Amino acid sequence: MAIRMPRIIKKSSTTGDVPKGHFAVYVGEKQKKRFVIPISFLNQPLFQDLLSQAEEEFGFDHPMGGVTIPCSEDVFVDLTSRLNRI
Repeated sequence: MAIRMPRIIKKSSTTGDVPKGHFAVYVGEKQKKRFVIPISFLNQPLFQDLLSQAEEEFGFDHPMGGVTIPCSEDVFVDLTSRLNRI
């Protein structure tokens, strides 16, 4: 029996393209890029650590209107690709 893993994250440019079971985050240190990721990532300790860092930096006032994650795009993609393998 095969286990289906969550879809790999994708870059997204419009606000209306978030499928059910996913949410949008903004990633970047200076220039923010929007990604759509599976909600299942919220249960993963690595992603929870990243969200804690975002809370420390931005609190609950996210300038982009959504969750903003203050790390480089490369770090975010690397972390989420590891989550896809868990």
